[in-house]
Amino acid sequence: MSARDLANRARGLAPGVLTAVTIALAASFLAQRYDGPQLLFALLFGMAFNFAAEGPRVKAGIDFASKKILRFGVALLGARIGLEQIAALGAAPAAIVVLAVAGTILFGWLLARLLGRKAADGLLTGGAVAICGASAALAISAVLPQGKDHQRFTLLTVVGVTTLSTVAMVLYPLLAESLALDARGAAVFLGGSIHDVAQVVGAGFMISPEVGDGATLVKLMRVALLVPVVVIFAQVYRNAHDAHADAGAPAAARPPLLPGFLVAFIALVALNSIGVVPRPAAAFMGDLSRWCLVVAIAALGVKTSFRQLAELGWQPVVMIVGETLFIAAVVLGGVALLR
Repeated sequence: MSARDLANRARGLAPGVLTAVTIALAASFLAQRYDGPQLLFALLFGMAFNFAAEGPRVKAGIDFASKKILRFGVALLGARIGLEQIAALGAAPAAIVVLAVAGTILFGWLLARLLGRKAADGLLTGGAVAICGASAALAISAVLPQGKDHQRFTLLTVVGVTTLSTVAMVLYPLLAESLALDARGAAVFLGGSIHDVAQVVGAGFMISPEVGDGATLVKLMRVALLVPVVVIFAQVYRNAHDAHADAGAPAAARPPLLPGFLVAFIALVALNSIGVVPRPAAAFMGDLSRWCLVVAIAALGVKTSFRQLAELGWQPVVMIVGETLFIAAVVLGGVALLR
């Protein structure tokens, strides 16, 4: 592609991308001002501008932000994850976390089938609840089949896990104290069951600095499991695509063995784990990743209306609530065995 073509492409994308960036800036300002959920604000603000979604000047840029910037942000998530986080946790809490994550994803799949939803819907909500909320929802969504309702279901998942994570941040510390959990047990419970990292930190430090630090470490273990989960989902749906493809289908029509953004994600995890990525660079990439996801969510919001979300029905809400209760029960059961 020539420099002129690149310039024309950039000019075509600029109005839509700048629209998403402006919405993301407004959402970030309010989130900081009122200590609220940044991604949820970006989504709701974006949906308020749904009337502009099909505008010829912004459509291309909005599509670019909701897909390409999203995948770039997911790739940069790898800079926040290191294998030393798993080693520092210890065998018993790590086993609880792995069991809770795997069990919640399987429970989500089963719940989706029981409610008449697609298996991919259950994997998306189960993975979001099990791993790290909105960020996991966006990462997993990128490797699942992109059907007609897929983006709307992803947005509903983001709304659900963000809302329930905020509720859990308030209620779970009270539950931990009512159950007389010690610092280690409270850290495993909070870090192993609350969806988003920020809410885990908030809930942990409501009890004590010791619980806050421990809960954050447990949560990072769950975040690290995003790597194998996304790789497995990508392979499952690639193989499913191959199985249903016509015998004469061209190879180019099939998904790649690993999407490019996922390769970059894994590479950053590996480099970060062996200490190649300097801490300031890792921190910068982590912040840039978060910002890209906010812009992408704003763009996805612009493409979605409240009416479209309502058309998805009540089943997704039941799935997310059920999965949230399931992972909390599994982690509490594991904590009881540790005592």
